Amino acid sequence: MTDATPAPAAPLTPAEDKQWGSFAHLGGIIGFLPSLIIWLIFKDRGTITNVEAKEALNFQITAAIAQVAVFIINAILTAVTFGIWGFIGWLLPLAVWVMSLIWSIMGFQKVNAGGSYRYPVSIRLIK
Repeated sequence: MTDATPAPAAPLTPAEDKQWGSFAHLGGIIGFLPSLIIWLIFKDRGTITNVEAKEALNFQITAAIAQVAVFIINAILTAVTFGIWGFIGWLLPLAVWVMSLIWSIMGFQKVNAGGSYRYPVSIRLIK
């Protein structure tokens, strides 16, 4: 009888480690799924990827929570002001999205250049 357990995946090379770590940040421009997938697949194969994908994932979860909160606040304020808030309320989700976009690109650039990136605002849910 042979053992059917798969062999552990090979560690990432330093270049691959940096590449996947930077891609975890860049994936944030479309949401938290790219960061989550990269972290789950590569967390045990590269130190940089583990740290950077976790950081990106924590920020993207924070941004998603912010979007939900802004949606709820906008709904309440639009109802209370009889729709007047609706004319300016669209700026809040746009601001959250723009900051997420900018910080994700900054994270990609910093890690791709060999550094490490920490988001200015992030709830550290995944340790």
